[in-house]
Amino acid sequence: MSLISASASRASTNRMVSFGAQMRWRLRPVLLVLLGCAAPLAGAADAPYRWQNVAIGGGGFVTGLTYHPGERGLAYARTDVGGAYRWDDAGKRWVALTDWIGVEDVNLTGIESLAIDPSDTSRVYLAAGTYTNPKVGNGAILRSQDRGATFQRTDLPFKLGGNELSRGNGERLAVDPNDGRVLLFGTRRDGLWRSEDHGARWSKMKSFPAIASSSAAGVPGWNGEQRIGIVFVEFDPVSGQPGAPTPRIYAGVSTQETSLYVSEDAGRSWKAVEGQPVGLRPNHMARGSDGTYYLSYADLPGPDKMSDGAVWKFVPTTGAWTDITPAPQSTDTEGDGFGWGAVTVDPQNPQVLLASTFTRYGPHDDIFRSTDGGASWQPLFARSYFDHSISAWTADHTPHWMADIEIDPFNSDEAMFVTGYGIWASRNLTAFDDGTSRVQWWFKNTYLEETVPLDLISPPEGAHLLSAIGDIDGFRHDDLAVPPLQFAGPRLTNGESIAYAGQAPAIIVRSGTVRHRNNNEVRAAYSLDGGKNWKLFASEPPEGEGAGHITIAADGKRVIWQPKNAGAWITADFGGRWQKVKGVPGTAVIEADRVDEGIYYGFDGATGKLYVSGNGGVEFKEVQGAVGEFGDWFRPELHPDPQRSAVVYLTASWRGLLRWSAGNLERLPSVENAFSLGLGKPRQGSTTPTLYLFGQVAGKTGLFRSDDDGNSWQCIDDDAHRFGKIYSVTGDPRLYGRVYFATGGRGIVYGDPR
Repeated sequence: MSLISASASRASTNRMVSFGAQMRWRLRPVLLVLLGCAAPLAGAADAPYRWQNVAIGGGGFVTGLTYHPGERGLAYARTDVGGAYRWDDAGKRWVALTDWIGVEDVNLTGIESLAIDPSDTSRVYLAAGTYTNPKVGNGAILRSQDRGATFQRTDLPFKLGGNELSRGNGERLAVDPNDGRVLLFGTRRDGLWRSEDHGARWSKMKSFPAIASSSAAGVPGWNGEQRIGIVFVEFDPVSGQPGAPTPRIYAGVSTQETSLYVSEDAGRSWKAVEGQPVGLRPNHMARGSDGTYYLSYADLPGPDKMSDGAVWKFVPTTGAWTDITPAPQSTDTEGDGFGWGAVTVDPQNPQVLLASTFTRYGPHDDIFRSTDGGASWQPLFARSYFDHSISAWTADHTPHWMADIEIDPFNSDEAMFVTGYGIWASRNLTAFDDGTSRVQWWFKNTYLEETVPLDLISPPEGAHLLSAIGDIDGFRHDDLAVPPLQFAGPRLTNGESIAYAGQAPAIIVRSGTVRHRNNNEVRAAYSLDGGKNWKLFASEPPEGEGAGHITIAADGKRVIWQPKNAGAWITADFGGRWQKVKGVPGTAVIEADRVDEGIYYGFDGATGKLYVSGNGGVEFKEVQGAVGEFGDWFRPELHPDPQRSAVVYLTASWRGLLRWSAGNLERLPSVENAFSLGLGKPRQGSTTPTLYLFGQVAGKTGLFRSDDDGNSWQCIDDDAHRFGKIYSVTGDPRLYGRVYFATGGRGIVYGDPR
C-alpha cells in the first residue's frame, strides 16, 4: 500500500485533474523559445551593489601565515581554496585580497604560497593555483606593490596545488631580503624557479638536484600519486649585503631521502647539507636571529595524515644537527603516531621556540614552547584558555591541522597559529613562562570567511538565511553580522542540502554526511521551529549512502530524499517508513512545488528530461521532448515560483534558463549559460519573482538581476567583486534586491542595491 494514502492526496489530485484537463499532462513535444527572439538584451545600465560576507567567523583551512618584519601589525594569511588576506590592524579585521578573481580563473583562488619582501612593506606575492589535475589551468604568480589592493599577473608554464597534499608546508615562494628584485619559487614537479624582476619573468634553475622532480618527492594521494617537490626556500640574510643577491640559500625537498640543500653562490650551484637526518620529510624551516635553524619533520606532508615526526636544530657555523623533538611518540595514546607540523622562533629572542604536533589524536594536538633553544619543552594547552566569544561555534571544536605558527616580530606575547577552521592568536604568551599563568587565546578570524557553503535557503518567515556548509554542518543566521552557533541538536559533518516547506516555512529538512558514523546514525534531520532545534529522521531509505538532495512538500507533510546512488525515496513521517519514488531516474534532481503540496518536479542533467508528479511525489511522468538530449552532464537547479503553483524555473547550463508554466516550457531570452538561480521578492508593482542569475548574458559571465521575469537583465557584480565561482544563488523573499550566494571558498556573500 502506498505511504501516501488516497485521502491524504485527494485535494492535490483534484487540482491536478483540472490542471491536467488543460494540458493532458502536456506529454507532447513543445517548442523551445530560442535565444534571439524579440526581447531586449541585458539592461542598458548595470545595477551597483554593496557586497558583504554573512558572518560565520572561520570554518576553513588557513594554510599559512606571514608577519612583515618591517611594520608592526602588518600580516598576511593564505588559504587552500579561499584566496589570501591582509590583516587590517586599525580595523582589527582581515581584508580579502583576491575577490577580483572570476569564474574563468577560479583555479587561482587556492594559494600555494605567499611571500612578502622583507625590505619593502608594500610588496606582496601570491603563488596561485588550486589543483594540478589536467582539467584545470596552470598556476600564476600574482604580484602587488600596494599590499594586495591591486595585482599584476604572470602565468606559469606548470600547475600548482594550493588544495593538495603538503599545502600547509612552506613557504615555497621567497623574496631575497637583500635584493627584492630576486624571488625563488619551489614547485611540485618542475624544480626551482627564479625571477630577477620582482616576479614578472621566471626561469628554471637547472642546477637544482633532480630529486625535487622525482617520484621520491611524491606521495600516494586519493586520486593517485601527488608530487610534493620543494616545500620551502630560505635565504640566509647575513650571508650577503643589501643591494646584491644573497649568496646562501636553503631549499627543502619533501622526500625521506636527503632533503635539505644549500647554495653558497646565489643559486648557481647546490649541494646537500651534511649531517642532516633522513627518513622523514621536512615541513618548515625557521631561522633564529643568532643564525640557528630549526626544522619540523613528518613521515608524510599532511594535512590528511602524519604518523611519525621530529624537530631538529641545525647550527651552520659548526655543522651540528641535534634532535630536539618536544614529545616522543609514546604520548600518543591511540597508537597511530603523529607528526610535527610547524616550528618557529621568536624574532626577539632566538632561544624561544614554538612547535606544533600534527594529527596527534591522543590525547590531542598541542603546541610546545621552549625558552632554551629546544633543550626542554612545555605543552601550552594544559595552561591555556580559549575565548570563543567572537565565534561561539568554535567551542565545539579543538585545534587541529596546526600547519603553521608564527610569533609577532614586534610583540612576543602574540603568536598566531592556523587550524582546519581558522586562526587563533595569543594575548599573553610570555606569561606562560612564570609556571602558573594561563595563555589567553582569541579567535583572530574576523572577516576571514573561508567556508564552502553547499546549499542555502531564505524562507519567507523566521531567519532570513539558513545554510548547509562543508565541514561544519550549517547555521541559522538570525543576524548576518554576528557569527552564529551551529545547528542545535544532531550534528552533520558536511551539510549538503537544505529545504523548507513553501506554505509551512517553519518546517525545514536537511541532509549531509557524518565523518565518523557510529551506530548507523541517520544523515538527515528536520526542524519544526524554523531551524532553532533539530531531530534526526527515524531512519534512512533502505538503499543509498546518505547525503544527497532533500526536498519537502509545500505543506511540510512529505519529504523526498535522494541519497547518493539510491534513487528517490518518499516518507510521510520523517523516516518512519520509506517508499521508492516511481517514474523518475536517480540522476534527476527533485524539488517540491512551493504552493501545491501535491506537485513535484524532476530535472535530469544527464538527459535534459523534465518530469512532473501530481500525486504528492509518489509517481512522476515525463514531459516528452521538453528539452531534448544534452550530450553532456550538468548539475541542474529547479526553482519553483513561491507564489504561483505549477511554475518552475530551470537552470540548464548552455541550454540557458528555462521556465515551465502550465505545461509549456520556454527558454528565457538573452541567457546563454545558466549555472545557478535564485528567486526573490518582486519589485513594487510586479507579481513575478525577481530573478538572480549566475551565468552568461549577452556574452558576459557574472551575476545578474531581472525584475521582469527574465525579459531583461542587469549586471550586479563588478570587477573588484567576482568571488571566483558562485554557487547556490538565493534571493530574499522579504527584501527586494537582496541576494545571497555561496562561493567555493569565500563563504556566504550577500548583496543589497546601493
